[in-house]
Amino acid sequence: MEVDWTTFALEIINFLILVWILKRFFYHPVLDVIARRRAGIEKEMADAKAVEEKARALEQQYENRLADWEKERDGARARLAEEIAREREHLMAGVNAAIEAERERNRVLDERHRLELRRTAEEQALTQGAAFTARLMSRLADEGLDGRIVESVVADLQRLTLEQKRTLAVAAAEAGATVRVATARALRDDARKALCGALTEALQRTLPEEFVIDENLIGGVRVTIGPWVLHANLGDDLQFFAEGARRAS
Repeated sequence: MEVDWTTFALEIINFLILVWILKRFFYHPVLDVIARRRAGIEKEMADAKAVEEKARALEQQYENRLADWEKERDGARARLAEEIAREREHLMAGVNAAIEAERERNRVLDERHRLELRRTAEEQALTQGAAFTARLMSRLADEGLDGRIVESVVADLQRLTLEQKRTLAVAAAEAGATVRVATARALRDDARKALCGALTEALQRTLPEEFVIDENLIGGVRVTIGPWVLHANLGDDLQFFAEGARRAS
């Protein structure tokens, strides 16, 4: 069998041309697609890594802020405790000074005069103590305290006896009777609804409601229904305590 070298050479040339065509029009485009996909995957991985790093940074930032907040809170508590201690020492020093001065005056004053001086000193101490307590309570009072006091008031209203409910019903039956609720700050909606519901149940009727702000209450509520008044607030309690102490003295 003879080999036709011309045909053989042409076959080789055809094969090389085929290889070049495949490489030019198939292999390179496939490589380009693979390269683009690889670049896309690498970009997505880089983006995911960037997001992860950002999340870690935010987490670290949050932890740092939380730590700073805890430090500030502890510092504020410590400063408040120091202020309370200083104010207590100041009040005690004032009371002790008043007592010592009173003892000195007792040598030359009669019993009535000495009792009057003692009463004056005690009233001053009570006034200062009530003022300090009011300032302290004003710092501590917030919506949470108001909510707890309202919960207590609601519970007390639900435990009223029949006689007490009849007394309330008489007050509510007067012409033009309204429910006037005074608070140191605006109540949350849930506390307001709970209080109104308990009052309606206790009064066995619905009266016009009026909500007012009275910062002197410090915390809690004062409910007025005609001549009937419910005191459930720090301001009235402090005033009642001070007046009771003055009467007792």
